[in-house]
Amino acid sequence: QVQLVESGGGLVQAGGSLRLSCAASGRTSSRYTMGWFRQAPGKEREFVAASSWSGSIPDYADSVKGRFTISRDNAENTMYLQMNRMKPEDTARYYCAERISPVTTRVPVTYNYWGQGTQVTVSS
Repeated sequence: QVQLVESGGGLVQAGGSLRLSCAASGRTSSRYTMGWFRQAPGKEREFVAASSWSGSIPDYADSVKGRFTISRDNAENTMYLQMNRMKPEDTARYYCAERISPVTTRVPVTYNYWGQGTQVTVSS
């Protein structure tokens, strides 16, 4: 059973930066995709970014493209989300997820494992 633990959330002013981390354990497959999603109060969970084990070009939601960067340290089993030039609309709970497939998707139900999330709040 894969376990994912997010960290790095907090309060930041608009224009600032945060880096989220997602530590994975219990993984038995080497062919997987990891992704970041977020959910604001009263809204559906939405895709942010995803990266395949193969290191192929990551996928980003249009709303974060050019501001957020997904990366991974395979040796440390950790994925990161560097968030720059943050906006109040980035405020949400951010979730790390893993999919047992090398193909990235934007659909939450296609991911097999989820972390508990970390809160990100951007003040204006």
